[in-house]
Parts: sequence; structure tokens; C-alpha cells
Amino acid sequence: MTATVPVTNQENQVTTGATVWLTGLPSAGKTTIAYELANRLREEGHLVEVLDGDEIREFLTAGLGFSRADRHTNVQRIGFLADLLARNGVKVLVPVIAPYADSREAVRERHTASGAAYVEVHVATPVEVCSVRDVKGLYAKQAAGEISGLTGVDDPYEAPVNPDLRIESQDQTVQESAALVHKLLTERGLA
Repeated sequence: MTATVPVTNQENQVTTGATVWLTGLPSAGKTTIAYELANRLREEGHLVEVLDGDEIREFLTAGLGFSRADRHTNVQRIGFLADLLARNGVKVLVPVIAPYADSREAVRERHTASGAAYVEVHVATPVEVCSVRDVKGLYAKQAAGEISGLTGVDDPYEAPVNPDLRIESQDQTVQESAALVHKLLTERGLA
């Protein structure tokens, strides 16, 4: 077991790393909330990285598809990278769907074993709201029969039963959502 060690950032402030995993349906608001929170944390002097699911799929897990096994592998690779960064003093924000509970639990266990802080945030936006937002046009493509396997529509999404925080993004602004996550991090001595 490797313990999380506080490190000193560029301003000579001591910072403790943590992983904040934002799970939810496509177009739930995970990435938007993550970038808003990242800006706030950076302004406070924290080292921050956002592991955007789309960028990870392009650069780190490009060969993986969307089968259950490939999705699990994708989440585990992201979880490994997040744990590595968190153990080295970085606040790692992970806006990744991670549709399966067992995959998310394996990431939490990895963090527990290494001593890195881990926070699971469920961005619990209803599918009806997500399909209207449809940031990437996925719901429209699924409805037109152009794609299948859309998480929460024709592929399962196992919502967290006991997340550290549940956000109803449809009922508040992005800033309010990010503030809720920041408040939780502050309460836990992570911000």
C-alpha cells in the first residue's frame, strides 16, 4: 500500500491529491461541471487535471470498443491513471460515464488500497433532460437507428446507490453544481 503524500505546488503550498469521479448519462453535465470545478480549484492554487472521457478514448484507449468488457477496461485504465496522479498531489476530475457499478467499485478499491482519496459524484440528470441537451447528437443518432449501445437508452447504466454526492444538474446552474462538489471536497479536507 502506498500512502498519499501531500506535495508542494508551484506556489509552495502543500496540496493533497484526490480523484473526483463524475458519473452519469451522456449529456448529464459531467464534463461541464468538471471544468468549472477545475477552474475554481486552480484559482485556489491546486494542481488539477481533467481526464475527459472523449480525450482518453482518443489517446489512451483508442483500440477499445463499447462492449461491457471494453468499457470495463477503459474505466480501469482511467482509474489507474487517476490514482497515480492523485497519489502525487493532483486533484483529478474524471467526467466519465463508467456505466457499470462493479467497474466503478474496482476503481474505488484501487484508490483505497493506495491510500489516495476518492470521491464519487453521481450527476443524476434524467435521460429525458439529457436527450434534449444531446450535446454530441448521440440521442438523435440512436433514435434514427444510426447507432446502438447508447448508455441509458439501449445499453445499461447502473446508477450509484450510495455516491458521495448526487447532483441534480437540471435543477441548478453549472456554478452551483461545481460549488456542491467543492463544498464536499472542503468538508473532507481536500480543497
